[in-house]
Amino acid sequence: MDYYEALDWLATLPDFERTGEFSARGDVAPMRALLAALGDPHHGRATVHIAGSKGKGSTGAIAESILRAAGVATGYYISPHLHRYNERIRTGGAAIDPGAFGAALGRVRDEVAGIEARFPGRRLIAFDALTAAAFLAFTDAGMRAQIIEVGLGGTLDSTNVFGRTDVVVITPISLEHTAILGATIAEIAAQKCGIITPGATVVVAPQRESALDVVRATAAGRDARVVEVVAACQVARTSASIDAQEIKLKTPRATYAAKLALIGRHQIDNAAAAVLACEELAPALGIELSARHVQEGLASVRWPARLEVIRRSPLVIIDGAHNGDSAKRMVAALREHAGAARATFVLGTLADKDIAAMAGAIAPVADAVLAPAWAHVRAADARGVAAACREAGADATVFPGIASAMEAANERAGARGAVVAFGSLAFAAAVREYLLGIESDMIRQAFR
Repeated sequence: MDYYEALDWLATLPDFERTGEFSARGDVAPMRALLAALGDPHHGRATVHIAGSKGKGSTGAIAESILRAAGVATGYYISPHLHRYNERIRTGGAAIDPGAFGAALGRVRDEVAGIEARFPGRRLIAFDALTAAAFLAFTDAGMRAQIIEVGLGGTLDSTNVFGRTDVVVITPISLEHTAILGATIAEIAAQKCGIITPGATVVVAPQRESALDVVRATAAGRDARVVEVVAACQVARTSASIDAQEIKLKTPRATYAAKLALIGRHQIDNAAAAVLACEELAPALGIELSARHVQEGLASVRWPARLEVIRRSPLVIIDGAHNGDSAKRMVAALREHAGAARATFVLGTLADKDIAAMAGAIAPVADAVLAPAWAHVRAADARGVAAACREAGADATVFPGIASAMEAANERAGARGAVVAFGSLAFAAAVREYLLGIESDMIRQAFR
């Protein structure tokens, strides 16, 4: 298949990302059977498996950047993509070629019907297919290490197919997808911890105690060793600008002084988790991780739509903050890195997100909130977004589209003001596409 044929085929499969509807499944047996039919391409390389509610992508991106600085051929599987589907499968720091993406999906498609026949009444989903294609691509490209990001939850996620992993990373856990994962932090943590394999090293980012208790108990039951970022690392920020932050990081193995090319205090925690993960993975790769590798990796990491500065006059930032906690961190970073006490916000999100929590986080510092309509099958109604912001005490206005909202935001902010466009990652991507003239997959609006 070519690239667009692959996208057309993916669109025929059940897909939570597209519809928001999750069909419960009791296990990942069909996914394991699919991989077996493909020759188990998920095996044969050192593996870091990442689950959590926030920071998965940034932590994985930092770890990938460090490993590449150390000369390790590294594959990185992420979700969702920003603009094009092949962004989800990264080799050597870049999205795989569209032709390679289509070829991998073609091999997956050839096995699907036979696998589904073995499991009557069950279907493989789009994320299963994408995950299998990523493992094939990593094998074809000769990757020595792979960083795998969980899509949803952990226990029943398409990526949970390993009998053993070298390193598991649990990033901060918060309330999300409660209808699927559970109503409490502890219940959600139990789902995330489903990826912990016997004998693995589990790197745990700073957590609520209720989540940490679950991680510790699960790891103990599987003879896995826990490394807690809070206990293992000493971290200090020595300077912060709109472009980067200087940090000092001391781990049990080494002390690093480095520039981190991602802003926000939360990214320091993500960097600490990533460095610990790389330190733990190094023996499996047979490498010595040096201070230079860490410094180069932190300085060169790029992760779009995460407090990303697009323009400087007025200051325009795009962020994928998709819940109340993330929005609070975004506001703090705006003040600490840009010196901006207030901003004009452009907010768009998906209907299943906690809009009230996001509105509450920005209302105290919002000169205005602009809520545009935008083309996504799961987009929250702009009128409801504006109403939530007004309820939180912010001046909010509905706009017919992203273009008119961004133009009005720039005018309101003036040359010295700040504009922050945020909400779901899909909304952040749509704003990037408008501002930067980026082409996305033609079926994105229907399929993402």
